Amino acid sequence: MHKIFGQKEHETYTDRIGAYLIPIQDNTIGVIQTAKGYFLIGGGKEENETDEDCIYRECLEETGCEATIRQKICCAEAYTTHPVIGYFHPVQTYYTGTITEKRKEPAEQDHQFLWIPYELLKGNLYSDMQNWALQQAWIKHQHIT
Repeated sequence: MHKIFGQKEHETYTDRIGAYLIPIQDNTIGVIQTAKGYFLIGGGKEENETDEDCIYRECLEETGCEATIRQKICCAEAYTTHPVIGYFHPVQTYYTGTITEKRKEPAEQDHQFLWIPYELLKGNLYSDMQNWALQQAWIKHQHIT
């Protein structure tokens, strides 16, 4: 499943390819909270990095924990503007999985890892595309449990 957010203008966009984990534990979702709001665990891929490598690295950086990836859920992209980057085109792939063993303290001090009940989190992530991905993961989770 793939969804596009926004309209592409006749401008040059900065692409950012990323991979994200949606860990579901009981009826809670593991997310990162920053001063801007709630985000899924993950981020932009580094050169020659696979989605899985990106999620493992980002999870360690943001939570200090390891991750297990279960299954790809969906992809989304957006055509938007960013206050620093300008015309911005994030392309994100989302996976379900789990947070496992804590290995170290998170590297990103402004990131707090939280488990939040789905009903409180739905619609409250920072970006529309991540809200949509969370909804897709939750629907799939409800069919499995």
